[in-house]
Amino acid sequence: MVELAARSDQVRSDQVRTDQVRIDAAEFTMGSDAHYPEEGPERRVYVDAFSIDVTTVTNSQFADFVRSTGYTTVAERPLDPADFPGAPAENLQPGSMVFTGTRGPVDLRHLSQWWAWVPGASWRRPFGPRSSIDHRMNHPVVHVAYEDADAYAVWAGRRLPTEAEWELAARGGLDGARYTWGDRAERSGEKLANYWHGEFPWRAASGYGSTAPVGSFPPNGYGLFDMAGNVWEWTADWYTQPEPTDHCCAPSNPTGGTAADSVDPGQPFAVPRKVVKGGSFLCADSYCMRYRPAARRPQMIDTGMSHIGFRCAG
Repeated sequence: MVELAARSDQVRSDQVRTDQVRIDAAEFTMGSDAHYPEEGPERRVYVDAFSIDVTTVTNSQFADFVRSTGYTTVAERPLDPADFPGAPAENLQPGSMVFTGTRGPVDLRHLSQWWAWVPGASWRRPFGPRSSIDHRMNHPVVHVAYEDADAYAVWAGRRLPTEAEWELAARGGLDGARYTWGDRAERSGEKLANYWHGEFPWRAASGYGSTAPVGSFPPNGYGLFDMAGNVWEWTADWYTQPEPTDHCCAPSNPTGGTAADSVDPGQPFAVPRKVVKGGSFLCADSYCMRYRPAARRPQMIDTGMSHIGFRCAG
């Protein structure tokens, strides 16, 4: 078991022996009726066998992809003024959304207090133009939009997992359990994932409040790391509300709705949204208890953030 006080910038070689794990075909209970409305209804689904990455894709791995292909991420591309009518030209700079902790307690209903659009922020410079990933090569790559994650997966000869595949893998063989490791948030007093410890969003306990190197916490029952916390992970599914299923027959390999269905009519820009899973280092029990397999959130496909990464399926 990985001791929290003994984290390093390397995955423990005695625990990670292969880059993917094979998940057998299975029927399982997907979703939850006990937490957030978007997770329900609980339903039985069937998923064919597949393989999935042991860890999220790291900065080092993504750098290999960029060196090989010359790829430029969405956050690094110049913005087209035609896409933002009326916006001042000086505001049209490439960048990304960066978490910025507050100076003290705030009203948790207003997340704009701890998120900022930072020109120049990207996977290479996760906190802005003066930052780098030089000492974070084994951290999960972040600030990747859906298009970036999908491009990497294609280059690697893989794909992004469906939501059902991701959730089955995250459960680690514990069908219906609340967490990837069981039903209790702690096991013998030990915290088991990189979610927010402390007072959100202004004071994190030592060693928390940011991404951790992949493999810093114990794996789940399938040998997969960080299926809870660290970074949210892109899936291939468009974000729509799940439908109840017939108790007699579990649907096979569900994939969600359509791009049109995923658009939030309350937003000024009609940007389709994909499902992200797993929670992140920003999930605090007082605010976002989503470091659970059933948890899900919508993410606009053109927007990367400092707490969203991905892993591939095969």
